[in-house]
Amino acid sequence: MKNLLLKIEYDGTGFCGWQRQLNARTVQGELEKVLSVLCGQSVVLEGTGRTDAGVHALGQCATFCGDFGIPVERIAAAANAMLSKDRLHSGDIRIIYAQEAPRDFHARFSAVGKTYIYRIFNGTNMPVFLRNYRYNVKKPLDVGLMCQAGRLFVGEHDFAAFMAAGSNLKGSTVRTVYGLHVRQHEAEITISVTGNGFLYNMVRIIAGTLVDIGLGRIKPESTADIIAGCERSKAGHTAPPQGLYMAEVYFDEDTMMAAAENINTL
Repeated sequence: MKNLLLKIEYDGTGFCGWQRQLNARTVQGELEKVLSVLCGQSVVLEGTGRTDAGVHALGQCATFCGDFGIPVERIAAAANAMLSKDRLHSGDIRIIYAQEAPRDFHARFSAVGKTYIYRIFNGTNMPVFLRNYRYNVKKPLDVGLMCQAGRLFVGEHDFAAFMAAGSNLKGSTVRTVYGLHVRQHEAEITISVTGNGFLYNMVRIIAGTLVDIGLGRIKPESTADIIAGCERSKAGHTAPPQGLYMAEVYFDEDTMMAAAENINTL
């Protein structure tokens, strides 16, 4: 019995999210179909996290166990070749690598944290080809104010104000953000967030709040009070899904902390 770790990237535009669903195209569902054929047995993937419809991934991870004959080093190339045969959706999922992992390794429970990035095009003339990959904010954003507010998210906090209303989470809403960076290059603004865990829609609500701060709708110094108040109604809007990318999953703390310090490569 082998335990395999996959690293996966995908364009979320054509998917109804990560999690398998009946009568809907999902990333997990498509991968499980292909891998089950390759391995000659039913494959059930355990992903590090779920992404919503329209959300992308640069470094999603998943594990699965099985007894199969195909060499591990051939799985990624063989699966990618099968995925590319879908003419309508060719190329929107790719397995970056497949490698054998210890038997007790699990993509979700062995992860110590993740980095998400949120991408904004700030201007009135966004290229049409970016419509599925950026949040287009047409009015000018004050990135200095966004940076000022962004620093206040770092640390261990109760992030209940940044969880989607109606979420059925039964556990704690306390999470630790190790780094949050806002960077601008011409019309492109990137928000990078590294933490030990994220609530449902947490990054999109943080991004929406920072946009509202950049537009002058919320004062940056109010950020600490919004966090402390734990009321969803006090935070900003939920930014749309197409700007969000699951960028990296970490399985050791040193790598995660280095990323939190300076995220220039994502």
